[in-house]
Amino acid sequence: MADYLNFERFLRNRIKRRNLIIGAGALTGLAVTSQFSHQRAIATGRFSDYPFKLGVASGEPYATSVVLWTRLAPEPLNGGGMPPYNVPVRWRVATDSKMRRIVARGSEFATPELAHSIRVVVEGLEPNTWYWYQFIVGRDASPIGRTRTAPLPGSYLNQFNFAVVSCQNYQQGYYTAYKYLAQDDLSLVVHTGDYIYEGGIGNNTVRPHNSPKIVTLEDYRNRHALYKTDADLQAAHAALPWIVTWDDHEVENNYANDISQLDNEPDADPAIFLERRAAAYQAYYEHMPLRPFSRPTGPDMQLFRRLSFGNLATFHVLDTRQYRTDQPCGDGIKERCPEVFDPQATILGQEQESWLYQGLDSSQAKWNVLAQQVPIAQRDFLPGEGQTFSMDKWDAYVASRDRLMNFLQQRQPSNPVSLAGDVHSNWAMNLKVNFDQPESATVGSEFVCTSISSGGDGVDMNPTVAAYLPDNPHIKFYNGQRGYVRCSLTPTNWKTDYLVMSNVTTPFGTLSKRASFVVEDGNPEIQQA
Repeated sequence: MADYLNFERFLRNRIKRRNLIIGAGALTGLAVTSQFSHQRAIATGRFSDYPFKLGVASGEPYATSVVLWTRLAPEPLNGGGMPPYNVPVRWRVATDSKMRRIVARGSEFATPELAHSIRVVVEGLEPNTWYWYQFIVGRDASPIGRTRTAPLPGSYLNQFNFAVVSCQNYQQGYYTAYKYLAQDDLSLVVHTGDYIYEGGIGNNTVRPHNSPKIVTLEDYRNRHALYKTDADLQAAHAALPWIVTWDDHEVENNYANDISQLDNEPDADPAIFLERRAAAYQAYYEHMPLRPFSRPTGPDMQLFRRLSFGNLATFHVLDTRQYRTDQPCGDGIKERCPEVFDPQATILGQEQESWLYQGLDSSQAKWNVLAQQVPIAQRDFLPGEGQTFSMDKWDAYVASRDRLMNFLQQRQPSNPVSLAGDVHSNWAMNLKVNFDQPESATVGSEFVCTSISSGGDGVDMNPTVAAYLPDNPHIKFYNGQRGYVRCSLTPTNWKTDYLVMSNVTTPFGTLSKRASFVVEDGNPEIQQA
């Protein structure tokens, strides 16, 4: 016992010297300094450098359990730099930021089959409670992370704050928005996709990718590792639990099910593309705080799922990539062709669509949140006569959207709200039974979040968008800057704040509130706050 206490004291002293700790109200910092790398290598005797360079994360909060994540990677951009065998890693959970009141502890093996990533499903926790956690391997300790369990399903909750983020192209900007997000008064982060980008090294980039276009499992692992080395992203992961879903760039731009959009490359063969998809899905699972049921089997991965937060919100997390039919009309932005109206075309797939309707029909939550990838609301890009639409969005899957809008009108689940990303801009839009008839019923609300970095600095408004907004009266707001969306829910209203960055092409951008909108309980019309 004395030896154990001595080791604990030794470990605490090392942690104090090496890490800044997350406080109860905000993330004050997470740092992995290089000055101790030589001592660490000597102390462990098995790693070439500090093994927790990718930080820590948590996610999938249930009322009594949460997922904790890390990956051992002393050489993160070189395959991880781990030996090809299982490594035992200890973990512990406390109710205080100094890790003194330990309430759970255990150990897991980091295995080469999962790139020495670790996910721990910690059970037996108290609902709606903040916890702190840490991993230890040998004498090396990870940064300390903070997480929070969900309230009990159906329990009363008077307020719930969370952030929505998407699209973080490493080459096109810094992740400074995450620095501010980590300090915000939030309980959750929802990422709607494009966590990584698959492209090669671009020209005139803010900071370059680490390889040509990624194709293999090792490629995808190294690209995820590159993104996770960002200090601001690590801070946001360590500050809050996340719910994640993917979009296209986690595999390939605008892919649809087993169909690549690269007609002149080997990926054009669905069998070859599915091999690439399997590699991408595997690496995604290895780097996200997902529950074990999401572990992929070859090119298939269970990602649509449902999470509840008291009586206030249920998140129906969707996957609009894995099961969709091919984009109609040859993809792109263009007039609709007959394929757009094909009743057999689908963006969700039959199983997921039925699952969604069943969940909405049985939900007892005040707010039903569709956390998904691409905008549902119609966006006509052609001013005046005629119409053009993006063939990659719900606009090109009219039968799927009509079924959803009709369901919302007929079954009337409580307060449906769509959250989307993908388009690198902020939008607030009413969901209509018939978008071409402005007087038709509004059956839901949609808030689309801009990118963290994709697209560079952006602008508040551009003339092209300004020209076609009058043709889209259900669109209540547009903004083209970077940032994130903050949502504050109560039993009587939903408030959305659009928080935008002054710039992302330098690491010194500042955050400000561009606009706020509210939705009242029982009235889906979006109103300016």
